[in-house]
Amino acid sequence: MLFEKLIFIDLETTGANPVVDRITEIGLVEVDEQGTATSWSSLVNPQVSIPPFIQGLTGINNAMVQHAPLFEDLAAALFERLQGALFIAHNARFDYGFLRNAFKEAGYQLRSDVLCTVKLSRKLFPQESKHNLDALVARHALEPSGRHRALADADLLWQLWQKLTATLPAAVFDDALGALLQRPSLPSHLDTQALDDLPDTPGVYLFYGENDLPLYVGKSVRLRQRVLSHFNSDHKLYKDMRLSQQLHRIDWRETAGEVGALLLEAQLIKDLQPIHNRALRRQRQLCAWRLQDAADGNAVPVLSYARDGEFGHAERLYGLFSSKRKAESTLRELAEEHQLCLVMLGLEGRAQANKPCFASQLQRCKGACTGKEASGLHQARLEAALASLHVKTWPYAGAVGLIESDGNNKNEVHLVNNWCYLGTAKSEEALWSLMEQAPARPAFDVDTYKILSRALKLRQLQVRSLANKAATP
Repeated sequence: MLFEKLIFIDLETTGANPVVDRITEIGLVEVDEQGTATSWSSLVNPQVSIPPFIQGLTGINNAMVQHAPLFEDLAAALFERLQGALFIAHNARFDYGFLRNAFKEAGYQLRSDVLCTVKLSRKLFPQESKHNLDALVARHALEPSGRHRALADADLLWQLWQKLTATLPAAVFDDALGALLQRPSLPSHLDTQALDDLPDTPGVYLFYGENDLPLYVGKSVRLRQRVLSHFNSDHKLYKDMRLSQQLHRIDWRETAGEVGALLLEAQLIKDLQPIHNRALRRQRQLCAWRLQDAADGNAVPVLSYARDGEFGHAERLYGLFSSKRKAESTLRELAEEHQLCLVMLGLEGRAQANKPCFASQLQRCKGACTGKEASGLHQARLEAALASLHVKTWPYAGAVGLIESDGNNKNEVHLVNNWCYLGTAKSEEALWSLMEQAPARPAFDVDTYKILSRALKLRQLQVRSLANKAATP
């Protein structure tokens, strides 16, 4: 056994938030190197009332904990038990987070290697869809002595461990443990406590170097997992190795979901200009082709810049290019592919009217420049060639709130107008404050446009009209 002991542990609490909720019961099974198991449990006085729902779920009521010891009375002995042990729990981040915060309030710094039996089950049995404790009881024929009580659930984890080690090849079990317990190699300048509070939720993370220089901004639907991946000891990516050498501080912002993380990441990269981010930076020459009616009744592509107009409301707009050079290069490629006339497109001049363009002489133009091809047909082929580059017009009369939920009663409202992201609100008051502060002509951003158009197409967000103040986020 790689550890001095194994501790299978479970907690009952007054709620799900380790910062504001409190522990009501601790149960653990301690297994030494010889495989001898001892059990210990205690009720804990949380010094707050236990919600009725939690009382119904666990069977622990206020009267039962009224004369129980406070956590601070148990802290010294429990802390000693945990030293040198592998901390094993189901949904381990929950139990470890509660204990770490409780120990911190009692004056201790908990540092343990942690194994989550949910992740262990997923690693060993990826074909199974359910890995909650009830599913594991049924799948592995465990024998519960009760449910939603700390010691009973801790004992189920010890039973599970014994079943797995007895039925699986040792190499398979050890490989799974090795993968789950792989420790990241933390950068030398980074505080060892910097990763303790990282949640495994959607959001954006920010890396800072010396003198708080922004190094990198990233996003993930699982923040903790993504950040730790930067510090794998093998440093498969050169960028990760350089980041590791330069990193001094980590910050993060949680979001309700993936869309909010994408929008915030794009905004922060443009605002902070981190030195290791190349994509998503502000494009000051953002432009597109606009089909503009000419005197002869046809439409010609005219280059328009985002800084000069409102792209979101523009009709017959195509492209979104970072520079004039890229816009012209793309149009030339389309012309060659579809045998369009460069003269008709305004990309080539000619000295005499009705003289064939150079491409026509090479059989690369169907002759719209000389009347060989009807101008209306050339026009139709041009619009067909540009169709895949069409920029969607903003489909609403004005600003809307795009509501994103984490599926757990946490909602955020992304304020958007004319494809421009104006901020995210977590309350009704914050939403209308954003509305009041919004610029009259916010800058059109290609990355935000792509994020929002995809989210709306996939119906990832609920659209809320902001014509009145009726609904709350």
